[in-house]
Amino acid sequence: MSKFKKKFIEFLKLVFPSTGIEFIILLFFLVVYGCLGSYIAIHYKIIFDSRIPWDAYFSFDNKSIVMTGGSFERHPLSYYFFKRIRQLGLLFSDGKMDGNFRFALAWFSNIAVSMSIVQVFKYLKNIIQLPLFICILLILFLGSFSTTILLSFTPENFTYTFLLLTLFNYYSALKLRKDQKIPALALVFSGIGIGGLTITNIAKVFVPVAFEKDVFKSWKKFGNAVFRIILTCICFIILYLNRIHFKYDNIFSKTNEQYEKFSNVNSTPIWDMILSYFFGGNVLFSNFIVTDRNNMQGYKYKGLLMDVYSSWIPYLFIATLLVLVFLSYFRNFRNKLVQILIISFLLDIIIHCVMRFGLHTSFIYGGHFVFVYPLLIGWLFNSYKNSPKTLSGLMVIFCILFAYLVINNYLRMVEFFSFLNTYY
Repeated sequence: MSKFKKKFIEFLKLVFPSTGIEFIILLFFLVVYGCLGSYIAIHYKIIFDSRIPWDAYFSFDNKSIVMTGGSFERHPLSYYFFKRIRQLGLLFSDGKMDGNFRFALAWFSNIAVSMSIVQVFKYLKNIIQLPLFICILLILFLGSFSTTILLSFTPENFTYTFLLLTLFNYYSALKLRKDQKIPALALVFSGIGIGGLTITNIAKVFVPVAFEKDVFKSWKKFGNAVFRIILTCICFIILYLNRIHFKYDNIFSKTNEQYEKFSNVNSTPIWDMILSYFFGGNVLFSNFIVTDRNNMQGYKYKGLLMDVYSSWIPYLFIATLLVLVFLSYFRNFRNKLVQILIISFLLDIIIHCVMRFGLHTSFIYGGHFVFVYPLLIGWLFNSYKNSPKTLSGLMVIFCILFAYLVINNYLRMVEFFSFLNTYY
């Protein structure tokens, strides 16, 4: 077998399901999310309406993203990606932006999210090596998150970033577990893909490089790591500047404008926004608020936003989930794969909670980090595999969280459909 053919087969096994159970998982989520997204696309206009550029539900910018890829300072290369998505959707709908077009957009999102969950399953099964039953529970937990439910039918940058980040985390974990370095070509493509959809995520591509074997003990290995990072940055910067026709002054002015716009909202206490929006809203739906919107061209419409939690139970849910995450970190402090997950998560915490960028709408950024929750809980279960009583206690706590999550998010989705029936 030629080297190229071998590499290609390895790539296919990495990206796509390679075992029977992985195919079953993919098919299950395609069917569940597909039914949800198809029904919404066929019966309602909220997924894509040419009159509504943004904020129809939970601050997603569906029409704006599909047509332009989003603002270049935050999503520098997504214009090219969504141009192809748009063309494929129009091909399916015979050039019309109608129900068939919405149906295609919903299914593109469905495929991306379902494939993301398969990547998380691969990590749990092949990297952490958890029993199949626990792996299934954890991906069902992830699949019930508010973020995964919403992204499964929403054409957004976060939908595809979710897939790329879960894929890269699994790939880098495979490499590090074998004490191998991440190849320069893989790093470049990952940096361009992940950073191109959301620029701040490019830093996450470089985190695993710092944990390669002896990278800080050998000048040769350190120099090679620096070279790969610099090469990735150069390729990314050239493509970024080409996207804006090398008018680099626009980057600083637009970035500052966006930061001022999305970081100066003080209507809610910071601690509540952090718990309800950043840590909570991506997992557990909170209360909904119906708002009045307009498209700046005379068309008025209704929008749906999340409010902070109104009961002590959701706060207890989020607090318990965070305790499990922190316990996992301390139990696996010497595990470099856990360190990578935590550092990547910490980058999002700094951006949204410390710098407060988009904190009031941080429930939409979940695709950047929600997969960390089941992975860290998986590592926690693994750390107690030789302590049956403790593991059983943790499983009981997890199952209670899981049950509450499913009930809460189901009832909130009923409210979401009531909103659709009334206004869309």
